[in-house]
Amino acid sequence: MEFYCESCETAMCLECTEGEHREHVTVPLRDVLEQQKAALKAQLDAIRNRLPQLRAAIELVGEISKQLTDRKNEAVTEISSTFEELERALHLRKTTLITDLENICCTKQKVLQAQLSSLLQGKDNIQSCSSFTEQALSHGSATEVLLVQKQMGERVSALARHTYPEQPHENSHLDCQVETEGLRCSIQNLGVLITTGAVGHTSVATGEGLRHTLVGQHTTVTVTTKDKDSELVKTGNAALRAEIVSMDGAVTTETEVVDNKNGTYEVGYTMRSEGEFSFSLLLYDQPVRGSPFRLRAVKPSDVLQSPDDVKRRVKSPSGTGGHIRQKAVRRPSSMYSTTKKKENPIEDELIYRVGTRGRDKAEFTNLQGISTSSNGRIVVADSNNQCIQVFSNDGAFKLRFGVRGRSPGQLQRPTGVTVDMNGDIIVADYDNRWVSIFSSDGKFKSKIGAGRLMGPKGVAVDRNGHIITVDNKACCVFIFQANGKLVTKFGARGTSDRQFTGPHFVAINNKNEIVVTDFHNHSVKVYSADGEFLFKFGSHGEGNGQFNAPTGVAVDANGNIIVADWGNSRIQVTLVIIFCLPFCVRSKVM
Repeated sequence: MEFYCESCETAMCLECTEGEHREHVTVPLRDVLEQQKAALKAQLDAIRNRLPQLRAAIELVGEISKQLTDRKNEAVTEISSTFEELERALHLRKTTLITDLENICCTKQKVLQAQLSSLLQGKDNIQSCSSFTEQALSHGSATEVLLVQKQMGERVSALARHTYPEQPHENSHLDCQVETEGLRCSIQNLGVLITTGAVGHTSVATGEGLRHTLVGQHTTVTVTTKDKDSELVKTGNAALRAEIVSMDGAVTTETEVVDNKNGTYEVGYTMRSEGEFSFSLLLYDQPVRGSPFRLRAVKPSDVLQSPDDVKRRVKSPSGTGGHIRQKAVRRPSSMYSTTKKKENPIEDELIYRVGTRGRDKAEFTNLQGISTSSNGRIVVADSNNQCIQVFSNDGAFKLRFGVRGRSPGQLQRPTGVTVDMNGDIIVADYDNRWVSIFSSDGKFKSKIGAGRLMGPKGVAVDRNGHIITVDNKACCVFIFQANGKLVTKFGARGTSDRQFTGPHFVAINNKNEIVVTDFHNHSVKVYSADGEFLFKFGSHGEGNGQFNAPTGVAVDANGNIIVADWGNSRIQVTLVIIFCLPFCVRSKVM
């Protein structure tokens, strides 16, 4: 074994170099020995370098495991002490009820015994008087009868006039009513175990406030929690804390964390001074992905405004009404933009934003669907405010309509919204289980789908005037005529091409095809106008063209499909080019 074949990576003898390896490159074994040793040593050093990380991970996981056991034992102790205290309270209440019962019974018995004694005494007196008088009348002499008549007459008259307590002075009513049904329900529901599967290294934070803010301006970022498999956590109560420190390590700013109870959290802060800071977001004391963030705070006066920014400032209240007609405000480009050419050409500066959190006009609480009309209006379904709000293309508030309720014309959690060719506003009313149609000025006209729909989420109108509705609960798509007559429906719960798991929203592309986001299947599916499956794209992941729970969907004038990749906190724009199946998908991520 004095030679080495580089192609086969094996040692061999001289005979083999002239045999099966004669066409391969061979070198003396001693020439590659040191090279192989060095390569193996480098690999060995590489894996040894991971040992400190593994030891640290083992220590961290072990500590979390110990903390989990300790907290379990603390919870068991608290549960035991709570129920022991309740047992003592129940025993005390039992003793009190029995004591009160005895006292009430004793009091009633005293009254009855006194009455009974009086009645017995009266009975004895009458019987004694009667017996003596009868004996005298039957066996006495004339003289004795006269004496008895004089003496006993007065006695008998007195007994006849005497009033006896013949009516009961008490009653026998003494019951104990113990209402146990409510208490039993309370006991059955007593205690709530609170936990989540959220972990820091997969959870994400989004928002401009992660890296830039203005001094004196309240800023918020959103944290979306995920589990170890990067699946969304949909419950709240996670232990999330935020910390902003200066570069020398001094805590400078207080933060507040608002739990949205759906797995997302709003972290708010207001910087008091300018400079560079470290912004840490810790979930169960572990950093979320990307934390700590480098945060830069600047004074508002340092942000240059363009002429367009000045034009878009908020107008003052009008003289006739008390409401502020809000204009969208352009984000100051000098604060965030750079001269460096963007790697992704579709990324661009924010043009403007409309609305704030709240319940008044031009304020939102849980936006769901959004659509545009041919007359240049933006229509928004404000789900938790139970209303529809309409804005102009430059963000000025125009109209708001809708009131909470279960009757036709009222809304109960509106989600999808679209505008048909006549300008009518069509709303998917999720909890009312129907689709409502309003005029362009918000007047109720009709409803469709009642009795068929279980949970309409998204809605769209195709070129034929058909109303396409995604039923989130039934996992299918309904196609109605404008008058409400069912044309067809397709889909079922599942993972195949014609099935859905939590479909959300729908759009119509420039070929009059139906585009549906399949939330839990992490994909987008395209169907013909009559419901025949054409193709789908997307898979679960974080790469370009992959999705994590896609929700909203739209199609632009060029046929690009725009998808709200909710779980990845981003928008993806997909150009689908179909030559013949299979097809090509190119994705651009914003």
